[in-house]
This record gives sequence, structure tokens and C-alpha cells, in this order.
Amino acid sequence: MNRFHRLCGRAVRAGFALAAMGVAFGASAAIQEEAVTYKDGDTVMKGFIVYDDASAAKRPGIIVVHEWWGITKHIRDEARRLAGQGYTAFVADMYGDAKTADNPKDAGALAGSVRKNPAAMLSRFNAAKATLSQHARTDASKIGATGYCFGGSVVLDAARAGVDLKGVAAFHASLGAAGSSAQAGGVKSKVLVLNGEADPLIKAESIDAFKKEMAAANVDYRYINYPGAVHAFTNPEATEKGKQFNLPLAYQPEADKQSKAEATKFFSDVFR
Repeated sequence: MNRFHRLCGRAVRAGFALAAMGVAFGASAAIQEEAVTYKDGDTVMKGFIVYDDASAAKRPGIIVVHEWWGITKHIRDEARRLAGQGYTAFVADMYGDAKTADNPKDAGALAGSVRKNPAAMLSRFNAAKATLSQHARTDASKIGATGYCFGGSVVLDAARAGVDLKGVAAFHASLGAAGSSAQAGGVKSKVLVLNGEADPLIKAESIDAFKKEMAAANVDYRYINYPGAVHAFTNPEATEKGKQFNLPLAYQPEADKQSKAEATKFFSDVFR
């Protein structure tokens, strides 16, 4: 074998080695979900940090607030979806000790205990924000929030309270404020609300009142209603829950797809 062939053989073997290394590195890059215990005062909270470990760079962070059921597979899947889009997502625990409910009575009691104490609700939200901001893969200057049903109401109230957020996206959220309404100059974040037009839990008068509140406070907001969609339309488990408990809950694939696309564009814009 002459020198030329020996060099070619070495180059080919080196190429295969590099390719194998590339495959190995590629395989190791994945969405990571880390359980995080943090505190709001004396209350122990249990959430999840979710990110794509393909890069160690800091990236915008998004707080993900659960439905009244607590932290479920749906919410963790949403955090993974956001991580796949290049964000560091934090699944916040609004109940403490990651409590969950499997029936409307208990879920309502848990959600009600938070909503009736707006100061405590805001404190828990801010504890989640601080935890997300301190993570090594989070750009603390770029934090947003998204929430679903109960969680959507929480992120809207965080915006009303003037929490330093680039934007909040609320899915099938009740619109009334648990605490003070938005005040002119007090809302720092852009607001996106994505609701179902056929949702009997969201009354027309509450929509009108919300729009008037946002306009009076000079909030940069957008409100979208999806025809035919009822409550919890982004949750694949909603239809079964609705039937089980005779509630107006149902998954609506088209509204889910369209609303997620709107939220994706929204966060891309606010984090520029």
C-alpha cells in the first residue's frame, strides 16, 4: 500500500470516528427536567426546571402555572414544549408541596385558597420567578409567564400587580382580578389571552370588563376567542375529565394548535 492510500485510509477512519462522536453528542442533547424544591416563606414548594441541554447558554425563562388540578402531565408537557423552543421553563407550584386534586371539589378548594389571598398568591408566583431567574441557563433579564385555567388567572394577576415580566400568555383563563385591577402605568408586561368562544365559564360581560380594564390601564394586550372551543381546550385529558364530572371541559385540537402558534409568536416577539 503506497503512502497516498495509507493517508486516505487514515482520513476515512478519522471521519468515521468524528461522525460517531457527533452521533454520541447529538444523542446526549435532550430536554432535561429537574425537580426543584424551593420556599415561599415557610411554605415548601416543589416545581420543575425544564430546558434543552444542547446548549449551556442562558436563554429567556418562562414560568408555567398549572390548572386547578395542580401540576399534571399536561403542564409538564407544556414546559417541555417550551424548552424545545429554546426557553428555560419553570413549572411553578402554587399550592405548596406539589399538592394535586383528582376531583373538582378538592381542586376548587385548592385554587380558592390561593385566589382568596392575592398577596400570598403573588408571593408564591414571585418565589417561582426568583427560582427560575437564578438558574444557570436562564437570562434573568428576559422572564415571561404562561398559565392554564387557574394558572392563566394567576399570570394575569401577576401582570396586573406590575411584576417585571416581558409578557404573559393566559390560556382559557378567568378574567376577573383576585386583587387590584390593572392601573395605568403599572403593568410592565405585554398580555395575550387565548380563550374559547363557547366557554360557558367565561361570560361575555367579564370579557367586556377585562377589555375595558386593559384599555383604561394602557396595557399592550390582545384577546382571542376560538370558535367552538370550551374550557381547557389545550388539555388532551380535558374531554375525559369533562365527561367524568359533567363539566364543560373538552380538548379542541384545532384551537389548541392555533393558540399555541399565537403564544409561540408572542414570546418570540417579546423576548427580542
